[in-house]
Amino acid sequence: MEASRSGRSWTFPACEIGDAAIEESFRRDAGRAIASLSRALRDLDRAEDAVQEAYLLALERWPRDGVPAQPSAWIYATARNRAIDRIRREQRGAEKHETLARLEAIGEASSNDDGAIPDDRLSLIFACCHPSLNLDARVALTLRSLCGLTTEEIADAFLVPHATMAQRLVRAKRKIRDAAIPFAVPEGSGLPERLDDVCTVIYLIFNQGYASTSGAQIVRDDLCLEAIRLARTLAALAPREPEVLALLALVLLAHARHKARADALGGIISLEVQNRSLWDRDAISEGLQLLQRAASYGRDGQFLLQAALAAEHARAADWASTDWRRIVALYDGLLGLAPSAVTALNRAAALAMVDGPEAGLTAVERAGQDGELDEYYPYHASRGELLRRLGRTYEAAASFRAALALSKNEAQQRFFEDKIATL
Repeated sequence: MEASRSGRSWTFPACEIGDAAIEESFRRDAGRAIASLSRALRDLDRAEDAVQEAYLLALERWPRDGVPAQPSAWIYATARNRAIDRIRREQRGAEKHETLARLEAIGEASSNDDGAIPDDRLSLIFACCHPSLNLDARVALTLRSLCGLTTEEIADAFLVPHATMAQRLVRAKRKIRDAAIPFAVPEGSGLPERLDDVCTVIYLIFNQGYASTSGAQIVRDDLCLEAIRLARTLAALAPREPEVLALLALVLLAHARHKARADALGGIISLEVQNRSLWDRDAISEGLQLLQRAASYGRDGQFLLQAALAAEHARAADWASTDWRRIVALYDGLLGLAPSAVTALNRAAALAMVDGPEAGLTAVERAGQDGELDEYYPYHASRGELLRRLGRTYEAAASFRAALALSKNEAQQRFFEDKIATL
């Protein structure tokens, strides 16, 4: 965890006692605390500062005094008190009293619920997804504020320089504050026009957990489960929106495989050789039912097609029996809706299963020909795998080395090191 104020990076220095508890609390509670305080303060920066100060104080006190019986309540109360202290020092007049009243109100709501943090995360997502913000900024800001991803992690996911992403985040938070964008779920006609962006945010939260860009493990269950929870909440809010239903189907179908994706030491197990008996059949069944409901509306969307892709893998008894032609066709549909180099890369990998590695390699290199994927490690990994299948060992090793150099996830790095060693 980071605790630098510069760029709001949130990685806290290690301590000898209570470090695991602080790490767990940060993953579980920081986003909820920020969401609740943001709604009261109407200022995302102030909320982040207050929560950050609470965790810095935890690093000082928990090793000395022991972990509190209710860590989440301790963090929330401490952050709220820090926010109140700042408001008293820095603000005057009616605005000061109104802000303090809102902070007092959320304190009362918390105490009436056994010290739990009020759950305003969905309201924070809608604030971050306001139409006045640039789309990339909406997604990045939510990942940053709600899930505590570092600026560097988000920049890597967006394939942009770290400094560029830091500037986007600062501008987006300033826009929310200066435009007085409400921290609330919109009502009536304002809801449908905001759903696409909110779905995208939830999906990227899930994707960061499903294939973590940094850290020791390839899967971060906390982020995956948070995304599933948010998708369920959104589906309850908009039960007749096919893309919302498809999003929930997609994350359930993908997460159903999580127990089979890593070995006991955290090493990556590719889809081709996963033990499919470990897949969560209840989640798959629910996902397929949701997909059927979404498809019944007769409107293809990005999440519907992605959920259909996940369903093809979920239905297949093994790798060999996967309907790769159907998967290529679904990727064609996705490219028609929203062309992107990453989708073209994924289609190329599926095409290799239909027409062979030579055709797949040609498609992979076409996807990366404009240089957009040069810093995207899956591009080099896909190219290396197809070169390996073609017997071009030296070139394959070079591609895997490029993927290794770009990856910041330790499990992924070990996976590429193993590939290189076998070559």
